[in-house]
Amino acid sequence: MRQNFDPMRMGTRLARNWWTVALRGALAIIFGLVALLWPKITLTALVFIFASFVLVSGILLAIAAFRDRLTNTHGWLMLLEGAIGIGVGVLTFIWPGIATLVLLYLIAAWAIATGIFEIIIAVQVRKEIENEWLLVLAGITSLLFGVLLIIWPVAGALAILWIIATYTIIFGILLLILALRLRNWDTERRL
Repeated sequence: MRQNFDPMRMGTRLARNWWTVALRGALAIIFGLVALLWPKITLTALVFIFASFVLVSGILLAIAAFRDRLTNTHGWLMLLEGAIGIGVGVLTFIWPGIATLVLLYLIAAWAIATGIFEIIIAVQVRKEIENEWLLVLAGITSLLFGVLLIIWPVAGALAILWIIATYTIIFGILLLILALRLRNWDTERRL
């Protein structure tokens, strides 16, 4: 059965849920700053901080997807991205003592999946909103981060901490900028 196209355009959907994008960006920046300001943080604490960030980010995506009743592909992609985040967050909470290498691969897989979904969403909304390149750039940043973790999994814990912190701050800033632009676009659209 062919799915009917939802009359609510994807750009409108993103603009209406701009606050979830902003909250995800703020959480990413906070996580990155915590990792930078306390470099001697234990791996267990880093695991719980990461799990919290990924879990909350996944929940926010799922909320946004269900809020729009999963009426089209975009809603299902948001739900899938959210489910992956929730799954990785829950698994990390369940097994906090997992080996560093396994944790790095979980982080890498999550970053790559997030990057792919962000790029897909940006391509889908490119004709509807301006500055979709910010979403593409956030997706590329996630992809590069995930690939770097796969290439150099045995790098020093401090180096990984700095990479994780830098990535999350850049990703968070890009999401905040996108959220502000979405909010402005939504306000103009409603006038």
